Amino acid sequence: MLGADHKIHEGRKALITGITGQDGSYLAEHLLELGYEVHGIIRRSSSFNTERIDHLYRDSHEQGVRMFTHYGDLADPASLTHLIYKLQPDEIYNLGAQSHVQVSYGIPEYTFDVTGSGALRVFDAVRESGVVARIYQAGSSEMYGSTPPPQSESSPFHPRSPYAVAKVAAHMIAVNYREAYGMHVSNGILFNHESPRRGETFVTRKVTRAVARIQAGLQDKLYLGNLDAARDWGYAPDFARAMQLILAHDEPGDWVVATGEMHTVREFCKRAFELAGLGDFERYVEIDPRYFRPAEVDALQGDAAKARTELAWEPEVTFDRLVEIMVEADIAALNDQLEGRVTRYSHEGTG
Repeated sequence: MLGADHKIHEGRKALITGITGQDGSYLAEHLLELGYEVHGIIRRSSSFNTERIDHLYRDSHEQGVRMFTHYGDLADPASLTHLIYKLQPDEIYNLGAQSHVQVSYGIPEYTFDVTGSGALRVFDAVRESGVVARIYQAGSSEMYGSTPPPQSESSPFHPRSPYAVAKVAAHMIAVNYREAYGMHVSNGILFNHESPRRGETFVTRKVTRAVARIQAGLQDKLYLGNLDAARDWGYAPDFARAMQLILAHDEPGDWVVATGEMHTVREFCKRAFELAGLGDFERYVEIDPRYFRPAEVDALQGDAAKARTELAWEPEVTFDRLVEIMVEADIAALNDQLEGRVTRYSHEGTG
């Protein structure tokens, strides 16, 4: 049932780059629940890449449709400027990026072009078009790199990968456009956030998918890199709420969004294997040096005191519950697959 918040935001128009990703899909759901009209930019591909938002799709010929997608690309400034001018959005959420850290070492130039320069193109498209819109720039805890935890808005950046360097560039460009042109541009520095919609090559999904397959007898071993890497893991829908709250804030600024808890990859594995009744994870996990980063990031732990105070934001899902949600979802998805049912992503938003 739609509550009072739906009335407050009814009629507001949001544009999301990266709407087909984990964060974009949860953000689109949240904004629709609040009464927004939601537009998303998707890249043209010869194969379908909209699985995470397919459950939100309604035929545009129906009455009351409030979500629309448009072809575009963060590497194409002309298309961005044209689309922003055409739509006249109230809010723009720039979530689009090449966001895999390990992959960024293999394709650094592409990563910087989409993740760093792509943000610049969005900001400049708004400036050039004359559209008055609030802009959210998706930052990352990876920007802190080797800076000791806990990390807050005042902690120095020390990026340790091409992806992190690109995100620092995007962050600083956002600050520059805010200060130079008076634009309402805000940075959300999001620490790790996971869900059943997380990409399958990210370590958390790699673990929970392997747990499901090992339990079903389809896989014997899981190969990982640094088990001692420590991260501040939260639940992606909780973080999508924070994005909207950041743009709802009257003054633009920078906010760390994090749970404040730190757990190692080893702890994540231990919890996931226990939940599936598989016992000691060390029987199944082997270390593969190829999965170590050229420059490791040892520990990330966010201090989200500013978000808690100024945005009244709190994470709702604990670390243990997060792992449980992901393990249950991957076991259910594998069972559906084995029984011939097609369910690509969970979209129930179970919390």
